[in-house]
Amino acid sequence: MNLNLAHRMSLLEPYLFAELDRKKAEALEKGVDVISLSIGDPDLPTPREIRDAAWQALGEPENHRYPDYAGSDSFRKAASTWMKRRFGIELNPGKEISALIGSKEGIFHTAFVLAGDGDVVLCPEPAYPVYAISTRLAGAEPVFMPLLEKNDFLPDLSCISSSAARKAKALWINYPNNPTGAVADEGFLRNAVEFARENDLVLCCDAAYSEISFDGYKALSIFEIPGAEDVAVEYHSMSKSYNMTGWRVGFVAGRADVVQALAEYKSNMDSGVFGVVQAAAISAMNLWPEPVINICDVYKKRRDVLVSGLRRAGYDPGFPKATFYVWMKVPGGDDKEFCTTLIEQAGVVATPGSGFGPSAKGYVRFSLTVQDHRLAEAVERIVSMNAG
Repeated sequence: MNLNLAHRMSLLEPYLFAELDRKKAEALEKGVDVISLSIGDPDLPTPREIRDAAWQALGEPENHRYPDYAGSDSFRKAASTWMKRRFGIELNPGKEISALIGSKEGIFHTAFVLAGDGDVVLCPEPAYPVYAISTRLAGAEPVFMPLLEKNDFLPDLSCISSSAARKAKALWINYPNNPTGAVADEGFLRNAVEFARENDLVLCCDAAYSEISFDGYKALSIFEIPGAEDVAVEYHSMSKSYNMTGWRVGFVAGRADVVQALAEYKSNMDSGVFGVVQAAAISAMNLWPEPVINICDVYKKRRDVLVSGLRRAGYDPGFPKATFYVWMKVPGGDDKEFCTTLIEQAGVVATPGSGFGPSAKGYVRFSLTVQDHRLAEAVERIVSMNAG
């Protein structure tokens, strides 16, 4: 019997990080001591206080039953309180916040709520691949907005055609940005809100890296911009801010009809976030900002080590104010060849920019999510590779 997969499976490209895992495995099989600076998976442990909160919640019988689809009242109130403390924003926890099984899950399902056949979703490029993948699987068309160095890796909204804008149901932005590490100022965010209002579309803001910042920089929430509450939703994650990638918990906040539609859609897809995980997330938000301060201190030191080392090796990397990534243009312009050379000659894995989109050809992304001594070793290998 032949297996004929659904047509939508043909829309999928190999997931970028799965391909990186394959190349890493090949190197390991050859006996290479591989240091991976590719995937953004924090190596630091989840803070003890958060783990203790989960352990205590595990003993509560109510957490062994199905959770509320949109998150417990306590979780949504904690998220609302955190948004108020962090950004000065008032949100209705019952209508304007919903729990997510990690922000990736919420980002993916948003396309199915907002768009369908014949619709357009405006997606940045290079970008987190899920924006475009989910759009295609929902039957809509991603229209890409190039993020170019000459524009500080911000999309030029004036270049979006009137036809695409007219068909668009949503516009994705992600700042602080993955993969470039770029940040958005108030002026750009005001333009994005105005663009969404003028074109009657939903502004979807992926804020997964909002808390990972350095040198006094603090990311803005879209809801600090007047009028954003009428057009925008924002996705927050515990993964990066509190080293909780494996816990799978986050929340979406903002425009009530979109938040509620996403919660309704999800009620047919999953059974909500495990109550113990919600308790851990509540603890994390209540502890803010102390755990985040400590985590950012670690990444800042690592950023400085990597950037200074790459410069010693003759490269010109960016110096990010936020995220735990360093974005760099490679000599010669072939990012895939550069990454292949890097792993073959130095045993170091980086992410080729072209995997995030064609506008990123010629760039690579380094992640700071390895232990300090391994990062220092990776730097010395790169310097030695170039010296040889």
